[in-house]
Amino acid sequence: MKKMKRIVLTVTILALFFTGCATGGGNEIVVVSREDGSGTRGAFIELFGIEEKDANGNKVDNTTDEAIVVNSTSIVMTTVAGNKNAIGYISLGSLNDTVKAVKVDGIEPTVENIKNNTYKVFRPFNIATRDDISELAQDFISFILSSDGQKVVEENSYIAASEKGPYSSTKPSGKIVIAGSSSVTPLMEKLKEAYLKVNTNAEIEIQASDSTTGMKLAMEGTCDIGMASRELKESELKKLKPTVIAMDGLAIIVNKENPVSNLTSDQIKGIFKGEITSWNEVAK
Repeated sequence: MKKMKRIVLTVTILALFFTGCATGGGNEIVVVSREDGSGTRGAFIELFGIEEKDANGNKVDNTTDEAIVVNSTSIVMTTVAGNKNAIGYISLGSLNDTVKAVKVDGIEPTVENIKNNTYKVFRPFNIATRDDISELAQDFISFILSSDGQKVVEENSYIAASEKGPYSSTKPSGKIVIAGSSSVTPLMEKLKEAYLKVNTNAEIEIQASDSTTGMKLAMEGTCDIGMASRELKESELKKLKPTVIAMDGLAIIVNKENPVSNLTSDQIKGIFKGEITSWNEVAK
């Protein structure tokens, strides 16, 4: 695994972003990546062929050494919004108007284009549990997979993954802890909000980190439900049961001032591997 240059986003640096002082110079591409352990990063490098096998058959992440590595979806967006030469990737469901999503191979990243299979850059949102989950945890999962829960999924620009009927419950009481992917967290917050309206006996704590941490905490029993924005690994499947709660696209984002509106899959791969380093190389 390559060692990457990391960025510590202090209050001072954030202030520079918002005042426009850290806008970057020239046309050199500034690559922004998620951290090791991020399910979004894992899905991204797999989908674009940035993860490749070496001579021994081991998977290697070939993300450029020069990438700025940050640890959440929101910081990716903040970094790209504050640097006119930056490029990053985020959950499509988290996309807002502070950044611009580019087309990939001429296809706009939308829920409709994922559904009709023209936009190919998407991955599952998984939750994972051990066998010995509480009644409340099981009830919340039943709500998520019900038509009521899946309506929340679709209302927040994700793609439904279940066709079960309406939610019905005895409304169990207690507290559950949900931990993991910062990409899944915004959707989970919306699901929590909707669930607590129909089951006021429950208390739910959500801890945002990354997919690998979420799976680790779920396996240890530290949390009731783990969140992952990727498929579970073989080692995780030995102890956890995954459930897909939604499908989510990956949006490739650039600064709103960047004139580039479309990139090919090969160009994105080249940029994140450090083989394409200037916007002049991809500008039309």
